[in-house]
Amino acid sequence: MGKKILFILLLAASGVFSATAETEERALSETDTVAGGHPLDEVVVTGTRNRTDIRHLPMTISIIGRNIIEERNTPYLLPVITSEVPGFFSTSRGIMGYGVSGGSAGNMSIRGISSSSGGLMVLVDGHPQYMGLMGHPVPDAYQSMMAERVEVVRGPASALYGSNAMGGVVNIVTRQMTDNGVETDLNAGYGSFNTFQGEISNRARKGGFSSMASGSYNRTDGHRRNFGFEQYGGYVRLGYDFTDKWELGGDANITHFNASNPGETFSPLIDAVQHVTRGAASLYLKNEHARSSGSVSVFYNWGRHKINDGYSADPDDDDGPKDYLFNSKDNMLGVSAFQNLRLFGGNTITVGFDYFRFGGKAWNAYSNGGKKSLADNSADEIAGYLGMRQTLLRIMTVDAAVRIDHHSNAGTEWVPQAGVSFNLDRGIRLKLMASRGFRYPTIKEMYMFASANPDLEAESLWNYEVSFSQSFPDAGITYGANLFYIDGANMIYTGVINGRPKNVNSGHIDNAGAEMQFRYDINRNWSVNANYSYLHMKNPVPAAPQHKLHAGASFGMGRWSASSTIEYVNGLYTQTGSNVKTEDFVLWNVYGSFKAAEWIDIWVRGENLLASRYEIIAGFPMPKATFMGGFNINL
Repeated sequence: MGKKILFILLLAASGVFSATAETEERALSETDTVAGGHPLDEVVVTGTRNRTDIRHLPMTISIIGRNIIEERNTPYLLPVITSEVPGFFSTSRGIMGYGVSGGSAGNMSIRGISSSSGGLMVLVDGHPQYMGLMGHPVPDAYQSMMAERVEVVRGPASALYGSNAMGGVVNIVTRQMTDNGVETDLNAGYGSFNTFQGEISNRARKGGFSSMASGSYNRTDGHRRNFGFEQYGGYVRLGYDFTDKWELGGDANITHFNASNPGETFSPLIDAVQHVTRGAASLYLKNEHARSSGSVSVFYNWGRHKINDGYSADPDDDDGPKDYLFNSKDNMLGVSAFQNLRLFGGNTITVGFDYFRFGGKAWNAYSNGGKKSLADNSADEIAGYLGMRQTLLRIMTVDAAVRIDHHSNAGTEWVPQAGVSFNLDRGIRLKLMASRGFRYPTIKEMYMFASANPDLEAESLWNYEVSFSQSFPDAGITYGANLFYIDGANMIYTGVINGRPKNVNSGHIDNAGAEMQFRYDINRNWSVNANYSYLHMKNPVPAAPQHKLHAGASFGMGRWSASSTIEYVNGLYTQTGSNVKTEDFVLWNVYGSFKAAEWIDIWVRGENLLASRYEIIAGFPMPKATFMGGFNINL
């Protein structure tokens, strides 16, 4: 009885001590600027399941706002994320288009954990986006037109999001309209290699009804022969606030692309073409009360892939054209429900439930009308999780969560995480975090191709990190640094067992590094920023450079705005194994715009202005200097 009384007294005391902190957090949820327009503390939804002042979260989160996305005037989000987020890197092979299958790009990594094997999760408004068979995201579906902001969790987020969030999470938060009215944007541009980009979007709100609709068309001839790319797609969202506490809504997104792969320069291909359609839809019901908030959502992702892997352009190669095409249909059905409870001052408890069913079919379709089945499988994942955040004595916030997750083939995983944040005087923040991440084997790894192994277990890792940051709002200066160590085991790789290839759980990860960032808003016209990441990998992998540095400057006055960035990459493995290849390069990019009238901006973009010769994927040289120009109409 004495222990129970002591526990109740401690809870009551924590509520008293943290009441002021709760008031401060609510105020920061309403505004993220102070006098002079300098950023203060941003509110995020990733890393928790509710709007939270980033100061009270122990994990490392980077935020890219709509202003940065619009400044770049690029149709894809990955280049923006790569430059703005330390520790994050994505591969490219040309001026536009990532593609799938052999020679594809768009492989993302955070601290050396790669999306190509499903170790990095992409979300759209909190809903997972990955291919049901292969388990990886498809980056050509993640476009700038739909994004209000991007939040990146650098480190495991499996406690809240489950498998595939082992290395981190990229959450694309779609554009919203808070005031009554109608806004229409049209952006179009043309440039090097006969490249065109175009998108149109409309947002509207009247009373409780809100909507957004957008469409895009992008194409290029590419900087190499047989390197064309074409894409078109659209997104629509409808929402209705039928009270000030309840919102019902849904959205749908579809994109289709046709891509050509010329192959490596040392092994060119003919007729390597891909036709891919990706779609997603969701329906949600949200609630927001004084002491609770939550959501129930149902979502469905699907894909249709038709791929010709091509044949060698070498006339001495006798293989010739293939008499079949690779086909696949994949899908993922998800149900997610969570509720946040604020029982007393400074306290938040989150209870959640997830169910996913994913899988699909793959087959070779032969020219004579025959078919050869490669896979027809599915798997289920069901999970529950509990999280707690408590602010104590106004300066310390404790965060803990645990998830129990069951996979129909690979068993059950317990996923804990814990951290503490200190918000001290003079804008100093100190955070410590320990988190476990995991990834279930994919349908491909268990059932497809010669190396399939249905007995695979989940990969797992532990991430430990400490971070320090400080802000001077009156001076417009913020800076921070963090150190991390990743210890991973049971990693899946393809070995040779009894004379044949086989996927096995024998790999190990031992990664460590440091990340730093700095921003100085000099005055209303000028700002500078920089970020740097260092990564040491015991077993190096592609798409994870040892050193990555970004430095940028922005200027705006009257109708003119301009920015410039320098990107330095060192120790990038483009190829591992017996024939190791690495790359070092520097890229100089410039962006500018002129407001010709209240409703139209003229913009230009120049990239790799130093005409650096470099490769991010072995055998795929990147273009030299490229230029784009266009206009943006706002009505």
